[in-house]
Amino acid sequence: MAAAALFRGAALGCSSPARRLRTVSRHRLVHSSGGHVSDPASGAAWTCFPLGERALLRVRGPDSAPFLLGLLTNDLPLPGPEAPAAPSQVRAGYAHFLSVQGRTLYDVILYGVPEQADQAPTFLLECDSLVLGALQEHLVLHKIRRKVAVEPYPELCVWAVLPCTLEVEASGAMPLSKPQGATVLTRDPRTARMGWRLLAQDEGPALLPRACLGDVWDYHRHRYQQGVPEGVHDLPPGVALPLESNLAFMNGISFTKGCYVGQELTARTHHMGVIRKRLFPVQLVGPLPSGDIPPGTSVLTESGQAAGKYRAGKGDVGLALLHLDKVKGPLHIRTAGGGQVALTASAPDWWPTATK
Repeated sequence: MAAAALFRGAALGCSSPARRLRTVSRHRLVHSSGGHVSDPASGAAWTCFPLGERALLRVRGPDSAPFLLGLLTNDLPLPGPEAPAAPSQVRAGYAHFLSVQGRTLYDVILYGVPEQADQAPTFLLECDSLVLGALQEHLVLHKIRRKVAVEPYPELCVWAVLPCTLEVEASGAMPLSKPQGATVLTRDPRTARMGWRLLAQDEGPALLPRACLGDVWDYHRHRYQQGVPEGVHDLPPGVALPLESNLAFMNGISFTKGCYVGQELTARTHHMGVIRKRLFPVQLVGPLPSGDIPPGTSVLTESGQAAGKYRAGKGDVGLALLHLDKVKGPLHIRTAGGGQVALTASAPDWWPTATK
C-alpha cells in the first residue's frame, strides 16, 4: 500500500534520473496555449520532469489536521480510510503559509495520505527546497503542545507529469491507473494545465507507460506561460500577497474555513473586492540582455510611468506583478546597458473570465 510505506518511512530513498533514459531536448518541445508539452517524434504520451528544487516534509500525529488548519489558507485534502481491497488515492491540495501581516511565507502542495486504523493521520508538504529548514522551524514554532511530528521526508522524489498531446489531455486519462508501492500520483491541484504530480522512489519515466524524461527548464517555461508561481523566487517570503499572487485562481484558499495565521488582511481584501495588482505571465519581445533580468526590475508604460515589477522568469517568459489599469498598454523594461525590452502581459485561458 502507498500509505504503508509512507507511515513506516521504509522507502529506500531517491535516485537521480537515470542517464539511460532518453531526455527530450528542450528545443524539440512544443508548448501550446492549451498547456500540453509535445515531442512529436517520440510517440510518448507523457513527459516527466524531475523537480530537484522541490522537497517534502512529513507532518504526522493525532493533532496534525487541526494543527495545519490553523496555519494554512486552505482546507486539507482528506482521503477516506484505506481498505485492503480498494485503496484510496492520495489527494492533493494547494495552500500558502502566511505571516501575521498576511503576506506569503511558503507555498506548498499538500498530500493527504490514506489513513489506516493503527496509524496517525499523515500529510506530506511539498515546498521549495531552499526553505525546507525554515518551513520546518516555522511549524515547530507553532506546534506548542500538539501531538505532531514534523520531519523532512527525502525518501520520495517530486516529479511533474505533463501530457504530450491535446488528445491525451482531453481524454482525462491517468498516467498510471494503479500506483505501486510508495508511489503517489495525483492531479496538480492548482490547475489542470499543470498536469499531474508524482512522488516516487524511482525515475518517473520508468514508472509510467509511454513516458519520456523532460528537461526541467521546459517545465518552468511551461509554468510561467500558464502564470503559475512556484517557490521563493516567484513568491518572495514576506513580500508577496496571496490574492495578488492569484491564490484564489489556483484553488489555494478557502474563505469559509476557520481562522488561520494571516487571515484578517486576506479576508478583508477579498470581501472588499479591491485588488489593484496581479501576477501576470509575461512575454519579453526583442533582443534580451545576456544575463537574467533582475527580480524587482521596474516595468514601465510607453510614457515611462511605473506599471509594476518583474518577478522572475526563464528566457523570454516570466511573471510580473502589474497594476491592472496599465496591463493592456505597451510595456517595457529598461536593461542595465540602457536598452529597452518590450513586454506583453496576458491572462491565461484557465483564469476566470471576469479577470480577462
